[in-house]
Amino acid sequence: MLNLKNLFTAPEAKASRTAKVLAFESGGRARWTPRDYAALAREGYLANAIVHRAVRLIAENAASCSFLLYEGALERDRHPLLQLLARPNPRQDGASFFETLYAQMLLAGNAYVEGVALDDEVRELYALRPDRMKVVPGSDGWPDAYDYAVAGRSVRFEQSQSRVPPILHLTFFHPLDDHYGCAPIEAAAVAVDTHNAAAKWNKALLDNAARPSGALVYSGPDGAVLSDQQFDRLKRELTDTYQGAANAGRPLLLEGGLDWKAMSLTPKDMDFLEAKHAAAREIALAFGVPPMLLGIPGDNTYANFQEANRALWRQTILPLAARVGGALAQWLAPQFGEELRLVIDTDKIDGLAADRAALWERIASAPFLTLNEKREATGYAPVAGGDRLG
Repeated sequence: MLNLKNLFTAPEAKASRTAKVLAFESGGRARWTPRDYAALAREGYLANAIVHRAVRLIAENAASCSFLLYEGALERDRHPLLQLLARPNPRQDGASFFETLYAQMLLAGNAYVEGVALDDEVRELYALRPDRMKVVPGSDGWPDAYDYAVAGRSVRFEQSQSRVPPILHLTFFHPLDDHYGCAPIEAAAVAVDTHNAAAKWNKALLDNAARPSGALVYSGPDGAVLSDQQFDRLKRELTDTYQGAANAGRPLLLEGGLDWKAMSLTPKDMDFLEAKHAAAREIALAFGVPPMLLGIPGDNTYANFQEANRALWRQTILPLAARVGGALAQWLAPQFGEELRLVIDTDKIDGLAADRAALWERIASAPFLTLNEKREATGYAPVAGGDRLG
């Protein structure tokens, strides 16, 4: 029997049952990034050589990756989306744009891309500073808008104002935050502070004649003490004659009753160099960079530089670039097409040449595969007459 009730019932809308719970505390209210991006960038990227090199190594190599565009199973050599990514805005080429994007993700855990639209079509892409952006959650728990603030002025980007949302928010996974990502540098913050403190201690040691600090002990007759005039003269002579790198190694001339007593531990006792190298290895581990590539001694995980470089590409750079490419394709799908996919062209990566040669050798020596199956396995489109074994 036909149930007329089902014909006139409004279709159900799909929504998560936990959405209202997630949005209960912050629905409609802007939430700032819950950490000091400027401090992490200043103490890490700007003041630490290990962080600086790790970020540049990942960002520059990831930005050098070329994207292949597929529509279904067919590769598109020419497409407006490829042109947009090659020249995202008048001030940047594709490599500069993506380098900024990747570096922001590594230092902030978040990256924001603004899509500038004309006639409801995205024409330009800009990477926005993550510390200036804040999320405005909606009633369903998802970001409803983004506020970008600079020098007391703010611009709001409503995510529902066009078919392509004006902001693409890229994040790393954060186990305790629903909207913001966790940056690798945040996980390595303690190691960064340790490495910076070791460098500052070493600099201070060099400035102090490369010797540990100590004390001059006066043991005059019958418990006598130095007069104020003698004490001031002694401090002045120490400052003018024995402190500073220029006075390193100069012998200390002591008058009667004065004795030098070292007060601090030696660098050997503190295991100073090993502690610094251990902190550097922790930083490299957080960013996913083999320590060998950063010149950090004491790590022989990989047999040679080539293997370490291959591990960097396979475990860090390619996943990051592929993730960003997939997010861009999904974000811009309403304009350019739902079936479009952005795939990294690994054939142009010199660091993976050995892996690519091994793959081609295995595919070429497989007699049970057709020509088109071999081409598909190596990332090429099928050709006419290639479905036969031979």
